[in-house]
Amino acid sequence: MSEHPRIALIGPGAIGTTIAAALHEVGRTPLLCGRTAHPQLTLRHEEGEIVVPGPVLSDPAAVSHPFDIVFVAVKVTQVAESAGWLARLCDENSIVCALQNGVEQKTQLAPLVNGAEVLPSIVWFPAQREPDASVWLRATPRLTLPDLPQAKAIADALSGTRCAVELSSDFISLAWRKLLQNAVAGLMVLANRRAGMFSRPDITALALAYLQEGLTVARAEGATLSDSVPQEIVDGFHRAPADLGTSILADRQANRPLEWDIRNGVIQRYGHSHGIPTPIGDVLVPLLAAGSEGPG
Repeated sequence: MSEHPRIALIGPGAIGTTIAAALHEVGRTPLLCGRTAHPQLTLRHEEGEIVVPGPVLSDPAAVSHPFDIVFVAVKVTQVAESAGWLARLCDENSIVCALQNGVEQKTQLAPLVNGAEVLPSIVWFPAQREPDASVWLRATPRLTLPDLPQAKAIADALSGTRCAVELSSDFISLAWRKLLQNAVAGLMVLANRRAGMFSRPDITALALAYLQEGLTVARAEGATLSDSVPQEIVDGFHRAPADLGTSILADRQANRPLEWDIRNGVIQRYGHSHGIPTPIGDVLVPLLAAGSEGPG
């Protein structure tokens, strides 16, 4: 890969805008690709704002050659819609970094990337889209990648930016920990409430029971996670601002499809495959699926 790799980004939503702004700030502005054409992207943070010049391309036909690094920041519910972009942006020499939820990123993207290497990641920062289409970054951005040779290209691309990159030799454990955090946030969808709801003792108890269910499944899948993880995750929600939302709650309130399967269904599916009971998931998952897809 060249010293100055060609970088593209698909999905300039909250996470995508954050990564695009981090790259632009150090002179590595990526090609921006999305469903909707925008003249620019705006990231707001504690110190001010970063404006990433566009345009955001909305037609894959505008791409004339593959790119070295492709960040994919669309939700899993939008992966099929991104097939045209991936076909134009990727070849066998590309590295595709999935800025997505879940533990099945490679499985989801591999058939669409023309032989490119798919590198999963864990996104550790809250960013949310504002009504004016800007993005509000509420914490220092950080990514975790598996400690693989391909990860060095991503780490180099983001070196010197406001987004830190960590390489982990136990990526599977960290990925499942993040999945458990995302899964319990599904309770917010059913309650239609933000993080402040976790201050209720009954919600705390329910969250801990669901996280224990997920922890058992995560361990069966090879994750090494301590008994303290459920409490640590709930404590994180207790410390969070009461108005902190989550992407799946925002999607429900906007009546958009939900990432219910890769955040919650996966625990139920893998649990059943291992013969592990998932009684809370067996209730939660159908309700999230119905909230996403109906009918009714």
